[in-house]
Amino acid sequence: MNKRFAGVLTFAFVVAAAGGLITYRSLMGRPQPAKAAAPSVQIVLAAKDLEVGSVLKEGDVQMGDWAGTVPVGATNKLEDLKGRGVTTPIYAKEPIIDSRLAPKGAGGGLAAMIPHGMRAFAVQVNEIVGVAGFVTAGSHVDLLIQGNTPGGNGNLGTLAKTLIQNLEVLSAGQDFKKDPEGKPVPVPVVTVLVTPEQAEVLSLASSQTSIRMTLRNPLDHDIAKTPGTAMKFVWGGAGNLKNAPNADDTPAPVQRPRTP
Repeated sequence: MNKRFAGVLTFAFVVAAAGGLITYRSLMGRPQPAKAAAPSVQIVLAAKDLEVGSVLKEGDVQMGDWAGTVPVGATNKLEDLKGRGVTTPIYAKEPIIDSRLAPKGAGGGLAAMIPHGMRAFAVQVNEIVGVAGFVTAGSHVDLLIQGNTPGGNGNLGTLAKTLIQNLEVLSAGQDFKKDPEGKPVPVPVVTVLVTPEQAEVLSLASSQTSIRMTLRNPLDHDIAKTPGTAMKFVWGGAGNLKNAPNADDTPAPVQRPRTP
């Protein structure tokens, strides 16, 4: 009796396993329903990599399919983009966003990158002043001056002072000047973004003093309050005007004549 029951049970198990295998294979062989394609729209895309300062022309942009959410500022009108300058790098197949272009009529080149109300000021430097070539477009720098103050105390020697802090660099490259023999020679130039008031200060400082440049972290926007220093205090160990032991040696402020 036990053997008969075991045989029936074994037969039932084999039949169930065979049925399950046949069912599995039939389901796997059935074609799967195609997934619905995500809806796409036609927007303007970059046809190639576009560098900063270039002006959009025919062949730089093209219409293309874009699936998903359309980026803010994208457009589907090619005619609205031609002639506008590129202010940030755009790579091939990327959407052309309005915020990455100069306003209409502004053109291309460096001028298109200057925000409203600001100015571009070129500072002539050398390799050491330019932090050995590490100053590039997008860097942030501080400008220091060194020289002698008009009517100041000559006993202090050369003075050094941080003039302007946290300036954005628009470009760093070379210009050509003429040497005493009239031959063109390359001169490193760093162009920084300044306000009109800062441009006035730099205009005088660049002609009357020596300008140095220090590189800073672009995420560091803190303005340090530095007292400046003089050669006398450097040799004396004080370090700066604030720690100078002889306060009487510091230059007196210039008094403006009173108007009657």
